Amino acid sequence: MIDLRKEFEIHGCIEVADDLSEEVFWNKFIDFIESNDWTFGGGINEIDDGFYINADGIMGKYVLDE
Repeated sequence: MIDLRKEFEIHGCIEVADDLSEEVFWNKFIDFIESNDWTFGGGINEIDDGFYINADGIMGKYVLDE
C-alpha cells in the first residue's frame, strides 16, 4: 500500500517578541510540527530590520535583494 501524503511549501516570516531567541522559537516550531505527526524539511533565517543576520551575528543582505 502506498502512503499518500502531500506537502505545503511556506514562504513568509513569523513575527515574534523581541526577547524570543531563534533557538526557543525553532524548538517550539518543531515541537508543533512533530506533535501533529508531520515532518519539516528546511531551515531558518533570523531577520532584523529587514536584514538577514549571519551565523556570526553580523548583519547580512537585505531580504528584498534576493
